[in-house]
Amino acid sequence: MKLLLIEDEAKTVQSLSKGLGESGFEVDFCYDGLIGKHLAKKNTYDVIVSDIIMPGINGIELCKELRKEGISTPILMLTALGDLQDKVIGFDAGADDYLVKPFEFVELVARIRALSRRSTGVNLHKNTLNFADLEMNLDAKTVTRSGTKIPLTAKEFELLEMLLRNQGKVLSKVEIAEKVWDVSFDTGTNVIEVYINLLRKKVDKDFTQKLIHNVYGMGYVLKSE
Repeated sequence: MKLLLIEDEAKTVQSLSKGLGESGFEVDFCYDGLIGKHLAKKNTYDVIVSDIIMPGINGIELCKELRKEGISTPILMLTALGDLQDKVIGFDAGADDYLVKPFEFVELVARIRALSRRSTGVNLHKNTLNFADLEMNLDAKTVTRSGTKIPLTAKEFELLEMLLRNQGKVLSKVEIAEKVWDVSFDTGTNVIEVYINLLRKKVDKDFTQKLIHNVYGMGYVLKSE
C-alpha cells in the first residue's frame, strides 16, 4: 500500500515514516502543502495522510483543491484541533477521516487500513466498482481514473468489470473467455491478449502506477503492486 504523508514537523515525519515502513507501507512524504498537492496529482496513492496547519497551503485547502481536481484518494487529517466544528470543516472540505494529536500509532495504522478498504470494492449506493484511483459506473457505463474519463468499447468494459469484480485474483484465459465472450477458450487465438493490451493502453499507459498485470503462464490480475 502506497501512502503520501504531508507533515511540517521533521521529527514527526521521521518517526511516522519509519513506523509505517516497518508496518509494510510504501511512504512518500513532504513538509509543505503545495508540494503535497503536486505529489498527489503526479502519483497514485492508496491513502493521503495530511496535517492541517503547515506551510504552502493548509490541509483544508489542500483537501478542497484535490477534490476539485477530481482526485478521490482517501484523505486522513492529522491535527491538534479536535473540537466538533473543526472536524465538520475538514469533512466538508472532502476529508474522509480525522485523527487528533497526540494519537497512538496503532490507531493511525488501523485508520489507514480502514480507509484503504473503504476505497476499493463495490459501492452499492452509487452502483460503482472502485480500485485505487479507478472508478467504473455501472449505470452510466463510464470509467474514470484520477478523474480522467477513459473511453472503452463494450468488450473492454466487460473485461475491466470482470477484473474489478475479482481484484487481487488471478483470472485464467479460460475464465475470461467463458465470462466475457461466453465461449470455450480456443488456444489458437490471441483475442484475450489483444484486449488486455488494448485495456492496458487506456487504463495504465498514462499513469505511473500500473493496475493490470500479467501472471506468466496463469492469467491476469488487477492489483496495485
